[in-house]
Amino acid sequence: MTATLPPRAAEVGTARHRKEDARLVTGRTMWTENVVLPGMLHLAVLRSPVAHARITKVDTAPARSMPGVIDVFSGRDVADTQGALPCAWPVTEDIVLPDRPAVAVDEVRFAGEAVAVVVARSRAEAADAANAVEVDYDPLPVVLDLEAALADGAPLVHAGKGTNKSYTWIFDSAEAGTGGAVDAAFADAEVVIKRRYRQQRLIPAFMEPRSVVVDPTGDQLTIWSATQIPHIVRFLLAAVTGTPEQKIRVIAPDVGGGFGGKLAFIPEEMITFLAAKRIGKPVKYTESRSETMVAAHHGRDMIQDVELAARRDGTVLGLKASLTANMGAYLGLVGPGVPLLGAFMYNGIYKFPAYRFECTGVFTNTMVTDAYRGAGRPEATYALERVMDELAVELGLDPIELRRRNWIGHGEFPFTTVAGLSYDSGNYEAATQRALDLLGYQELRAEQQQRRDSADRVQLGIGVSTYTEMCGLAPSRVLGSLRYGAGGWESASIRMLATGKVEVVTGTSPHGQGHETAWSQIVADELGVAFEDVEVLHGDTRVANKGLDTYGSRSLAVGGIALVNACQKVVEKARPVAAHLLECDVADLEWSGGQFRVRGVPEGGRSLADCALAVFAAHDLPPGIEPNIDAEAVYDPVNFSFPHGTHLVAAEVDTETGQVSIRKYVAVDDIGRVVNPLIVEGQVHGGVVQGISQALFEDGAYDADGNLIAGNFADYTLPSAADLPDLVTDRTETPAPDHPLGTKGVGEAGTIASTPAVVNAIVDALRPYGVSDVPMPCTPEHVWRALKEVQK
Repeated sequence: MTATLPPRAAEVGTARHRKEDARLVTGRTMWTENVVLPGMLHLAVLRSPVAHARITKVDTAPARSMPGVIDVFSGRDVADTQGALPCAWPVTEDIVLPDRPAVAVDEVRFAGEAVAVVVARSRAEAADAANAVEVDYDPLPVVLDLEAALADGAPLVHAGKGTNKSYTWIFDSAEAGTGGAVDAAFADAEVVIKRRYRQQRLIPAFMEPRSVVVDPTGDQLTIWSATQIPHIVRFLLAAVTGTPEQKIRVIAPDVGGGFGGKLAFIPEEMITFLAAKRIGKPVKYTESRSETMVAAHHGRDMIQDVELAARRDGTVLGLKASLTANMGAYLGLVGPGVPLLGAFMYNGIYKFPAYRFECTGVFTNTMVTDAYRGAGRPEATYALERVMDELAVELGLDPIELRRRNWIGHGEFPFTTVAGLSYDSGNYEAATQRALDLLGYQELRAEQQQRRDSADRVQLGIGVSTYTEMCGLAPSRVLGSLRYGAGGWESASIRMLATGKVEVVTGTSPHGQGHETAWSQIVADELGVAFEDVEVLHGDTRVANKGLDTYGSRSLAVGGIALVNACQKVVEKARPVAAHLLECDVADLEWSGGQFRVRGVPEGGRSLADCALAVFAAHDLPPGIEPNIDAEAVYDPVNFSFPHGTHLVAAEVDTETGQVSIRKYVAVDDIGRVVNPLIVEGQVHGGVVQGISQALFEDGAYDADGNLIAGNFADYTLPSAADLPDLVTDRTETPAPDHPLGTKGVGEAGTIASTPAVVNAIVDALRPYGVSDVPMPCTPEHVWRALKEVQK
């Protein structure tokens, strides 16, 4: 018998350094750009310099004559083979859904759209030849403003559709049976707050530019892509091109960030596929940073009209949210549905009795908008937390006290919201109190009053954001009811090797999240093996043939449960093998601490390694037992996951220059049970910084002609470490009752909470001057102008 081993320390909850980091920091990564194949060619894209025009001529002859050029083609050359890039979320039956070509054929509709493609022996030769392609454009009127695009007589982005409106989607709590009539709630209100907010356009600034390699040689088409969604890319490429799915292999190697910006079936994947098929050789495309800015999809960009009804005692009665959302020139893969994810979160953590949401998607001559970190939830939280602060000012209440009067108490869970979601757990009181203590809230309020009394040039503001979010994008039936084109399940399999080592195959596809580490920790605990003995395989559709990939904070909340379920199946498959080895009845076995033991006999036992070796040899197995204890599980949740938290900001604002300085930032999040605190800290820090960046720095603006003003990082401002404070982070823990580990999502939490906390702090500092809003980003100029506007 195997000797009795001392109990192993639990891996889940341990701050393990990431397995992935060694190769990342030593340059041993395999980015798509690092892929080199025999005979590989390089591709360059010529992009439109104008936002809207008819293409009257594309002359490829000058490019064809240049050194190293192998092929040149325009959209017209591939019009019959390129198909249309799919939209997987047609949110209404009557949605206007124009075809989106990978390469424009007759008309360009945004600056940066592909108009011609060059394939050459080197990247430099391809780029030089692309610039030699001659294109004649017949300019058409440009429409950029959302409300102007909906006006009668507006220039049309797609003339054949007769309108710039793509869809209108409505949720009404009375019609849905989840709450009362919103008009009646407003009629009974003693106070009504009405505000308009603008979510500026953001550009996902992932570290690694998008890159694609397509190898058409051999029996199988192999694609390497810097994507978040290798399984979905495989399916969509098969659907669009007619290539048999089993003949397509998609590999997402090391991927340098995504933030939703690589949640797409991109034109460049289709273009590289077309080029490789035409030539019959491997072709690589890697974009420049400037191409990322103009041609990778953008995020946010909407107008939010919000109305809140309440009593004088602060009790909220009803909420209306009306959105005008910029879709860009075409519909992205999930773009139409992104604002609708927020539809279920505008009520936040509060007990609104009545609610109405309406969103209109609008076409403009700009780059497509699609998923960006948080995807609809940051926008919802921003509007709600901003208007809650406005209500607090109107009523003369402390913003924390107003929230306390309206939030769901920890004893009221599970709680069905006015938007129809069932919040499974939470403790908003505990997270908020912890944040208040860490900030020193009362002391800062006293200092704020002193500065106001002395008319200090630098005023102090305190911003509050109490949030929750729906993450773990699923269940499949809910997504289906929203007309989403895919499911929400996830897959995992466990392969027990004869030496006792473990291979984990996951359908999630990480791009910085740390799955290899966290998954190893979970499996180590579930199977009683060493952390170092677990290898996690992902991102290759030949290795992980089933999966729905990584986005929407779904990997742990959905993929993690699939992983646990697969582990439990391994244990159950090994049980009769262990019983045979221990010469006992299966019913007499117990499993604990990674060992099968005879109940009541603590000495001795058999591990899964023993069972794996036994089935590998298969010399002496019980009758009817196959020599295999590997297992697979596919999990489809019954509900979303609902992390929550409270973020507080103390900001100083120079009233003469408009300069904003964040003095202290406190984030207390409740994400359920934590698998790896170190990874969680990284996710929270990164998310908070992105939210701060929207509040203070980023703006993907276009000029009057439809040219992107911020075409590189010199013009598109991102914060450096010097621009940011040290973040004070902490957690409360309310386990998710439907998750075997009790975990929730964390990847988007910081981004969702931080933006309104920062802007609320800035506005709070400027309240004595009559300022009630500063448009984002709250640059010194915007702050200065807001002050000057109220002084007129």
